[in-house]
Amino acid sequence: MKKVYFQIVFLFFTININSVTQALNLNDTISIYKKDTCCPQKDLVDLFFKGNNPFRTKKPHRFRAFGVPIIAFDPATSLQIGLGGSFSLQLGNPADTKISAGMTSVLYTLDHQFFIQYKSNVFFPHNTWLLQSDWRYYLFNLPTYSLGTQDNTEIPSVYGYKTVLIDPSLGGVYLMDYDWLRFHNVLSHKITKNIYCGIGYQLDYHFNIQDFGLHISKDTLYNTPNYSYSTLHGYNPAHYISSGLSLNFVFDSRDDMVNAYHGIYININYQDNFTWLGSSKNGSELWTEFRTYISLSKRCPRHLIAFWYYGCFVTTGSIPYLDLMSISYDQMNSSGRGYAQGRYRGEDFVYGEMEYRFPISQHSHILGGVLFTNVSTVSNRDMNIPLFGYFQPAAGAGIRIMVGKNDRTNIAIDFGIGHMSNGLYLQTQEVF
Repeated sequence: MKKVYFQIVFLFFTININSVTQALNLNDTISIYKKDTCCPQKDLVDLFFKGNNPFRTKKPHRFRAFGVPIIAFDPATSLQIGLGGSFSLQLGNPADTKISAGMTSVLYTLDHQFFIQYKSNVFFPHNTWLLQSDWRYYLFNLPTYSLGTQDNTEIPSVYGYKTVLIDPSLGGVYLMDYDWLRFHNVLSHKITKNIYCGIGYQLDYHFNIQDFGLHISKDTLYNTPNYSYSTLHGYNPAHYISSGLSLNFVFDSRDDMVNAYHGIYININYQDNFTWLGSSKNGSELWTEFRTYISLSKRCPRHLIAFWYYGCFVTTGSIPYLDLMSISYDQMNSSGRGYAQGRYRGEDFVYGEMEYRFPISQHSHILGGVLFTNVSTVSNRDMNIPLFGYFQPAAGAGIRIMVGKNDRTNIAIDFGIGHMSNGLYLQTQEVF
């Protein structure tokens, strides 16, 4: 009898333990879901018009654009004033055509610089073709430095002068004025759902180059990075052209071109410059790029970690000094937050970035934030400084303001801090 009683008590105790465990798990789950609740995404238009939005129509727009006055600061350009904007475009049925995206800007800076830029990635109906464009016209001045990511002011010597000096008063910073015309277009055809292969034409023309640190007096030369590199590699230091054809490979499984929440992007581009196409010299370079987006919440996909890598390598011949890959010279000029555009440059360039993205405003998700860190490493072949010999990191934080929920367009305001450098950055759309 005692044995049966004990079994009944044990069974009752076991059932209650399981019930309590299940209740605890259920409560934990509820608690998690409370923390992980994602309300419908809203944007600034919803905030201002509160449901009576005159800009919303039942029929979705195929073309959406957003413009904003730009007031920003960058170590390379000082205060920037101008207009910038982004657009998204649906050229086919949304069921089988990805959203195209691009941005354009017209800027003037207090350092008397003037920029006109247009960059886009356009998917044609059924994603059959992908057109990648990068057009720029700059009236520019820019501090330049010796190649590589090492902290020194050494520049390769130039033969033909009895004395070759470096002006110590410049502190390793060499100011240049130049005009720059870029016309890059790559057209790729769909091979499978996410794979594209194609060809392109890419032109970079730098002219009216004035190298203010350069002084030549009889047999004495006060050397600069542009003059040294150009002379050693057979370029005219006052103007040069890169004009070539390219082969392109793209894998793109991102859910959105403007602001991806998940997916992978891979781009491999091999460009060969030819003198018969107008290039100053023959030479080739390889571009490799990888991006991925990892969700931290099934219920709130805007909560994620994003990774970005790119590498650019001179593979044959040589590339002009100002065409060598540099900080913030990617298609959207968005890499290297924390440093001035052009701060690090070289024949081999590898860049990595990680960004944590999260919503801030609890119910509307109009306001979001990011924390980021990046690192660059660059070679200097003339000085025998290898890739991965030196690293330059940076980190920072930013705010995101949702201005177009249909295509996820944000205004991005970031502040980055690098090695003896910092900057404030403003743009529409995500950095990557």
